[in-house]
Amino acid sequence: MSLSLLRSHSRTCPSCLRPWGGLSGVPELEVEALSPINLLLERSLLPPRPLEAPEPNLSPDLKKVNCSPQTFRCTLSSIPQNQALLNKARLPLGLLLHPFRDLQQLPVITSNTIVRCRSCRTYINPFVTFLDQRRWKCNLCYRVNDVPDEFMYNPVTRSYGEPHKRPEVQNATVEFIASSDYMLRPPQPAAYLFVLDVSHNAVESGYLKFFCESLMDNLDKLPGDTRTRVGFLTFDNTVHFYNLQEGLSQPQMLVVSDIDDIFIPSHDSLMVNLKESKELVKDLLTSLPGMFSQTKETHSALGPALQAAFKLMSPTGGRVTVFQTQLPTLGAGSLKSREDPNQRSSTKHLAPATDFYKKLALDCSGQQIGVDLFLLSSQYADLASLACISKYSAGSIFYYPSFHYIHNPAQLEKFQKDLDRYLTRKIGFEAVMRIRCTKGLSIHTFHGNFFVRSTDLLSLANVNPDSAFAVQMSIDDSLADSSLACFQAALLYTSSKGKRRIRVHTLCLPVVNQLSDVYAGADVQAITCLLADMAIDRSITSSLTDARDALTNAVVDLASAYKSNVSNLQQSGLVFPAALCLFPIYILALLKQKALRTGTSTRLDERVFAMCEFKTQPLQQLMRMVHPDLYRLDNISDQGALHLNNTVIPQPHLLHLSAETLSRDGAFLMDCGNVSFQYNLFITHSAGMWFFKGFSQNVRDHVYFSSVFSSSLNHIPELGTPLSKRVRAFLDWLQDNRAFSSMIHVVKDDTSAKATFFQYLVEDQSESASSYHEFLQHIQAMSK
Repeated sequence: MSLSLLRSHSRTCPSCLRPWGGLSGVPELEVEALSPINLLLERSLLPPRPLEAPEPNLSPDLKKVNCSPQTFRCTLSSIPQNQALLNKARLPLGLLLHPFRDLQQLPVITSNTIVRCRSCRTYINPFVTFLDQRRWKCNLCYRVNDVPDEFMYNPVTRSYGEPHKRPEVQNATVEFIASSDYMLRPPQPAAYLFVLDVSHNAVESGYLKFFCESLMDNLDKLPGDTRTRVGFLTFDNTVHFYNLQEGLSQPQMLVVSDIDDIFIPSHDSLMVNLKESKELVKDLLTSLPGMFSQTKETHSALGPALQAAFKLMSPTGGRVTVFQTQLPTLGAGSLKSREDPNQRSSTKHLAPATDFYKKLALDCSGQQIGVDLFLLSSQYADLASLACISKYSAGSIFYYPSFHYIHNPAQLEKFQKDLDRYLTRKIGFEAVMRIRCTKGLSIHTFHGNFFVRSTDLLSLANVNPDSAFAVQMSIDDSLADSSLACFQAALLYTSSKGKRRIRVHTLCLPVVNQLSDVYAGADVQAITCLLADMAIDRSITSSLTDARDALTNAVVDLASAYKSNVSNLQQSGLVFPAALCLFPIYILALLKQKALRTGTSTRLDERVFAMCEFKTQPLQQLMRMVHPDLYRLDNISDQGALHLNNTVIPQPHLLHLSAETLSRDGAFLMDCGNVSFQYNLFITHSAGMWFFKGFSQNVRDHVYFSSVFSSSLNHIPELGTPLSKRVRAFLDWLQDNRAFSSMIHVVKDDTSAKATFFQYLVEDQSESASSYHEFLQHIQAMSK
């Protein structure tokens, strides 16, 4: 039987594939996932819609209550019974978490008693076992616990005697209102300190005016309550504080010129109650852009400014937002340029040049201070060193290369949209997150921005809905006595309203003893993202070459393991299970990313920022970066459309990232997620659209696309034509499914446009990686 016939036949006859393992759950799904595909012959691999997470092979009741894969997912949706089986599979075991993401529905539970296991402290969840109405068995450590009397009452049904119907047992994601037992001190108020670079370079870039306008517009939207506190600090070669105490007629500037021994000139009037001092804050925001408009000072004392911010925020904790436009040159933390254009692919300068920013970040973390960094730089600023201030204080990093309010309007628009989202998104203060897992499993390594307080506990001074984390796992003891493995992430934080809360996510997965089941449940996108984190660590500790080789070897190892242990087809070619057929494409695309590609075209700061993004972005956003979604729009229709809120949302098919997919008579949209811009054509957080010049006459005559060509390069006109409505509905829907705003940039057919567009295609020749077919041949040769 030929391979193509076998694949077609296997979809209708599951018994044909029984030699590939003991399939134990939903046979149709698992057989399809295990169908062997010869990648050297198969060209149509991409599904028509964005890839969904594999569905764990669980009973319908458990599936219904399991945690959403957008919040909590595992690289393997079937957990190997032991480490030997995991090693044999040649796949990584790990978790990807998006624990504080925005949720439309979240059960919030107020109870005097939060029920937890007395042994391992696991929160009661849908996967525990009730032995009777008075006892429950922990699904992580298997201890039998008593059911408290209060738990016998169900606040939803208002009935007694049904503990298994309580909301915390019916939902895998819940949030508890915490009692005083979960507080080391009274909940802190929302506190925000803005640290602003006002050197000549900063003033020239023009960011200050737009920051002040954005904050002015969003003052009433800052998360908080009547206790919310704000403060401002500016710096060049000195550090400037601002007295905003209620009762003053105008803000007062206090200058500290001794940057080698920084001190706080006043402790009572620099962090003020926003409600009481709002008019003074508005006066300051109105006057700030003009105060330094004539400055000639070119130095930057960022380190002393951060030291001052630490002293100012230590009594309460909170969020420090830093805006920096150049290399710090004065005082503690001063840096010198380390970038050599001829050595950009070297990992020599990917590590920080000083430990000043890491040490300060750890001090900040200890005082519940998170530091977010906005770097708006037209030149090298040593982000490898500066990023430490956010990495170890659980902060966020935003980077705008070549930022200028006149010369780079696209970056300005992105900055404004990002800032609006940043200022108004929810925030959690003084947070910790603990990850627990079934007995026999353990945590190996964490990835993200945090401070590791213990083997399973992360300290998060601030937590936001746009940050994610990854965890590498290992299997210490056999899970042979378990049919299920569970993971639980508990995030304890203080809300902006001063409430102590615990958000709990629980994930349940089956335990399997067959290698075929492991492959059938493999999550190829989660595997790719975890391997990216591991490769980034390796590039810093070893070399970029080692990291790239490790990614390639991951594909080789999988091909060899599948061929040797699961597939019994005696056939030439490169055979992969269907569940993992996109793995080589994703790895090749990963090798083309700025974080990991070779060559000298990638600036050092841009490489470091790309690495930071891989460590902190949610999976969906990461996958758009790694393997952008490509759609054709000129023939978009309502066939297969979604109907949401009386709106028809077209669903065009995904196209392969291949030059052969494109045609000169079409219009295409490439949704790239967080890609750094090239030649001012693709904008960060953007979806880039490319229109070819060679439209057929009937398309070019269409009023919609004629308007697109006559419009600016980052605006799609809103017209009343059916095509215009469909395209805009689709673009709006794409935007609604991500946190930060995306910009549309229309790229016309010219040499530089092609260079920009084609770098995202998997099927092309580039300085970084071979074509997809050549890559597959290389994998085949190595796996023999």
